[in-house]
Amino acid sequence: MNKKLKELALLFFKLGSIAFGGPAAHIAMMEDEVVKKRKWMTQQHFLDLVGATNLIPGPNSTEMTMHCGHERAGWKGLVVAGASFVFPAVVITMVFAWLYQQYGQLPAVEPFIYGIKPAVIAIILGAVYRLGKKAIRSRELAVLGALTLIAALLGVNEILALFAGGLLGLAWYMIRNRTNTLHSFAPLILLQLTTAPGTMKILLTFFKVGALLYGSGYVLFAFLDAELVNTGMLTRQQLIDAVAVGQITPGPVLSTATFIGWQLNGFWGAIAATVGIFLPSFILVSLLNPLIPRMRKSKVIAAFLDAINIASVAVIAAVCVEMGKDTLTDWRTVVIAVMSIVAVFYFRKMNSAFIVIGGALAGYLLTWI
Repeated sequence: MNKKLKELALLFFKLGSIAFGGPAAHIAMMEDEVVKKRKWMTQQHFLDLVGATNLIPGPNSTEMTMHCGHERAGWKGLVVAGASFVFPAVVITMVFAWLYQQYGQLPAVEPFIYGIKPAVIAIILGAVYRLGKKAIRSRELAVLGALTLIAALLGVNEILALFAGGLLGLAWYMIRNRTNTLHSFAPLILLQLTTAPGTMKILLTFFKVGALLYGSGYVLFAFLDAELVNTGMLTRQQLIDAVAVGQITPGPVLSTATFIGWQLNGFWGAIAATVGIFLPSFILVSLLNPLIPRMRKSKVIAAFLDAINIASVAVIAAVCVEMGKDTLTDWRTVVIAVMSIVAVFYFRKMNSAFIVIGGALAGYLLTWI
């Protein structure tokens, strides 16, 4: 393995091991490592990748790891970064799945993650501040970002908010430049796959879900309820427990698929479900990544991208607000959040991994007070 691939493997394995808090937190940590610390790409290009990733189905943060890998070391980097990020979550989830199958319940891990979410909120705030400064390129984009943030906080679906932001930005560009020319996007055509018996059926079921899953990984619950619970392959309680595992483990919440695959067909079922749900992302990112620089060169598409970028930052900010409302419920979590915010903005060179570990340690200790 060459130096760049080894570097990618180590970085994204580390992120996959500590990245709690969902896609917004994962992207914040990536921005800290890839843009701020290592300077592998400019903040503008990172923003373009975030915006473009929101336009395709699949887990956004996992797809961002693939984009970062491709930028650093081509298609091999894409595979190494994506696989390294997913690997820790898959292994940890397999352990939980085995324990669940043996004992019928999940281990009590809440005391160990009590302080992680407040720390993650601080990391997200740091990324929103840095990305927001870059994304707000004009007064119009600032207004657009504010409108998207308000829409997201009012409960508008994040994908609708993103596309509405992009279309508003494009409309403003067209009005300002008085042109009726519009370069259309070539739509991505997704194949509807048929199912086959056993492990192959699990693989194809999760491939279909991965190819159609828009937005964050939490939308997965509704898809799997329709695909597995309504067809009798899984009980609703098993699905709820699987989603819980996806949220208490680091890395992508789509590791839920690993847990479900294990319940359906043991180890090979877990492998089939994991490969199935993540494979569409590898394919779509490999197709999309080379197109992004060309999209930026077109003034019309660049205007759309700029609007999508600020809308993406606004959606991340909205996630941060919602996490704050759910997480900052007592003085302990508030103290951890304040300490973490100070660390993010004052000790700017501090690695986000230390903030997550510090939050976890502080949370564990404060639960005894």
